[in-house]
Amino acid sequence: MRIVFVGTNKISLTTARSLSEGDHEVVFIEKNKEKIDKLSDEMDCGFILGDGSAPDILKEVGPKQTDFLFCMTDNDRDNIIAGLVGRSLGYSKVIVKIEDLAYEHICSELGLRDVIVPTSTISRYLVDMIMGRDATELTSVIRGDARFYTFVAGEEENDAIVGELDLPKKAKVICYYREDRFNLAHHDTRLEAGDEVVVLTHVDTLETLQKKWPPVKGSGEQEDGNEKEGAES
Repeated sequence: MRIVFVGTNKISLTTARSLSEGDHEVVFIEKNKEKIDKLSDEMDCGFILGDGSAPDILKEVGPKQTDFLFCMTDNDRDNIIAGLVGRSLGYSKVIVKIEDLAYEHICSELGLRDVIVPTSTISRYLVDMIMGRDATELTSVIRGDARFYTFVAGEEENDAIVGELDLPKKAKVICYYREDRFNLAHHDTRLEAGDEVVVLTHVDTLETLQKKWPPVKGSGEQEDGNEKEGAES
């Protein structure tokens, strides 16, 4: 696979070192020439000097040849812009890192579905560890053709019963978030407009779900994409 990182911080560098051990091509986009000079001597990766949020730079990298674009600078706004530009250029999978939770809802409204919030992920893991919970890795549960698809209930779904939603045969609502509070979904659960609904589904049904519950209008083109409106994992 070909993976492109915008930014050279600890997370992206550690990830790249692990990837380089396998048969993967890793490319970094970095504005700091001194960093590139130093890292190019240490790592077997490609480096491009420039602003990773600039369309001409991201186009130069090759969207069609890239499997993943990770926007991982230390600036949330730069990451969001890079993610939007990357999506518009046709990168098949765009992942955006943010540190400020205030931007999480903005990313959702902009249709940036794959958002990483390191502080939240680590804090949840630590709480589970302290409470003695088994923090099972998601990747060990969602395998093969299984996917998560997330959409926000609109006015049409207000007061709708989960068991009566027009879902494909290979799809099932498993939970929902109301005012950021987690709730398990049952057959007779009634939804409210604004609920974030999580569907467990077969990969073959994603296109059907996306057509019925697409990303927010104005958020750009729909891609075959984990975490918010019109999202899949």
